[in-house]
Amino acid sequence: MKKITIAIDGFSSTGKSTLAKQVAKELGYVYVDTGAMYRAVTYYAMLNNLVSEDFLDKENLVSQLSKIQLQFQFNPALGFAEMYLNGENVEQAIRTIEVSRNVSRIAEISQVRAKLVEQQQAMGKNKAIVMDGRDIGTVVFPDAELKLFMNASAETRAQRRFDELLEKGQSVTFEEVLQNVQQRDYIDTHREDSPLVKANDAIEIDNSAMTKKEQFELVMRLVNEKLSV
Repeated sequence: MKKITIAIDGFSSTGKSTLAKQVAKELGYVYVDTGAMYRAVTYYAMLNNLVSEDFLDKENLVSQLSKIQLQFQFNPALGFAEMYLNGENVEQAIRTIEVSRNVSRIAEISQVRAKLVEQQQAMGKNKAIVMDGRDIGTVVFPDAELKLFMNASAETRAQRRFDELLEKGQSVTFEEVLQNVQQRDYIDTHREDSPLVKANDAIEIDNSAMTKKEQFELVMRLVNEKLSV
């Protein structure tokens, strides 16, 4: 059976990961959440006092990149792979607002991007993969058979993220989350190395007014079109 590479890019909190998991499960493909990889590096930097809201020790972080071992381990109870940092499950720790505040600055660092892109390309060498992030269709897999670019209004995305954090018991305000979304948008689209842009051959989907079911059905139609070529 034909196997393809599916690259899903877009702004933060557009539901890229949820969609990618659904599609990978439906197709029996490998799913890779590249955002979790950048979050794990950010979490490492926070643990080692290399980054805070007003401080970044880039030189020290780059010198320690060889000490950062990232691994996805499938959790059958959850139905998806969780992020491990140096052998420790950090899936919950990397999803906090504190990590969100710092992750775009860490992702700007060229040496960090180079290390993670190399790993991501190795994961996808046999195709049959769904990968989401910020530069999958432009840098990691420029030859992917299907490229999607997810979008939604900042307010819609902030509300989704706010609801998600409240559900996890985190204490945040909507204004904090909206500000974080807007700040990440700016950094992601203005960084020098691999900024967030829509690939020329990507299909843009604005899901502001779509249900998850509608979005999934639309994307699966696009996937099946590629598989039938």
